[in-house]
Amino acid sequence: MGLKRYPQSELANEVTFLEKMFQEHSVTLYGALSIGRALCVCGALASALAWPTTVVADGNQEMTVEEAIQLGEEFGIAVGEVDEEVQKELKLQRPEGVAVFEVIGNSRADYAGIKVRSVIKEIDKKEVRNLIDFGKAVKMAMKECNFTVGTYEPADPGDPVGWGVNFHFVGCKRD
Repeated sequence: MGLKRYPQSELANEVTFLEKMFQEHSVTLYGALSIGRALCVCGALASALAWPTTVVADGNQEMTVEEAIQLGEEFGIAVGEVDEEVQKELKLQRPEGVAVFEVIGNSRADYAGIKVRSVIKEIDKKEVRNLIDFGKAVKMAMKECNFTVGTYEPADPGDPVGWGVNFHFVGCKRD
């Protein structure tokens, strides 16, 4: 049995059919159609068998809060959402970013100089508004040897400015 060849006009209808089938059977599909026909067929088969399936292209990976917290620990920090206390202390207009509650010694975060009570606002030029943004950005950045982390930090005692903006260089992982 050979593969049937479809004219371009019929392929467009087939793609529409597959998209509808994925939607009707509660299968999440992100960019899979551009990856190739085989991936769509696998997803269609899983859908037909009622298996919960999520197909995700590398650029749009799903992230959970739990995974983001775990990735923070792998990087060397205990993180959480910015609460009212941190927002007031750093005089932030909005509770955006990710608060650093602990820095693990001898970690990449420690060597980069990230401080407790700082708020991470950017990782490798990607804005961090919440834990999901943090998780996605740190996951991508940790695959690289070097990257930067932008933070708001409380001032040192005696410093007349209430907070400071710092950019931390994160080097290669040390053994």
